[in-house]
Amino acid sequence: MNVSGTMWFMVQTGWTAQRWTAVFIEQAEMFRKAVVEADPAAQVPTRPGWTVQDLVIHLGRFLETSTPYLRTGSRTALRPPPPQAGLSPLEYLDLQITAAAEILTAVPGNRPVWTFSPAAPDLAWVWHRRIAHETVLRRFDAQTVVRGVVATDADLCADGIDEVLTTIVAAQLDGDVPNPVSGTATVRPTDVPESWLISLTEGEAPEVRAAAPGEEGDAQVTGEAELVYFWLWNRMNLKEMSGDRRVLDVLQVGRGH
Repeated sequence: MNVSGTMWFMVQTGWTAQRWTAVFIEQAEMFRKAVVEADPAAQVPTRPGWTVQDLVIHLGRFLETSTPYLRTGSRTALRPPPPQAGLSPLEYLDLQITAAAEILTAVPGNRPVWTFSPAAPDLAWVWHRRIAHETVLRRFDAQTVVRGVVATDADLCADGIDEVLTTIVAAQLDGDVPNPVSGTATVRPTDVPESWLISLTEGEAPEVRAAAPGEEGDAQVTGEAELVYFWLWNRMNLKEMSGDRRVLDVLQVGRGH
């Protein structure tokens, strides 16, 4: 299915490339601290089958393959660069974190560039946002290993919820196999003002808008923003959800990620 041509919509506001860059730098520092404390061979509870070393290499590789879009301004998808050889996993990670911080800081959010989701504008800030939230998720994964998970700010979680619903769901549905699910869901965190209604139509791009007061969908998701955010990424359990399980499964994008 091709969901191109979707009108982009964003519920969450108040975020800028500079703010996402600050989040990345903060979360990358916490990630590095956690992985240094952990045994590289330790299993990652939130990612079955992964070791801490796998997690380190994954984040480094994610940064290495994401930042070229910001550096080059490419308007088309790029072939991933070959992995760098001769470095330890931590050396590789440090190199990529340093390079990412430099390019994220230097590139304005309104620079035209190819992005990964058909529901997102082709602007650099989409990468600022994705890199920030990927690092939040990996920081969480790493901290579960050392049993030192810190709370994630509710406003940051609300922005992450918005990214999932307005960008990531469409990216995951943009494939050769048509989306077989139709239905709606409301997502209402209890500790932030934002709320969302996402509408799924078989074979079409999802539509997202702010949920009206009292509006319900075929499925409902609620709870503190942090719980909703990490539930969407399959990191936490969430009891405050109900309705069509097929719709809920589409929203929970973190399986295997």
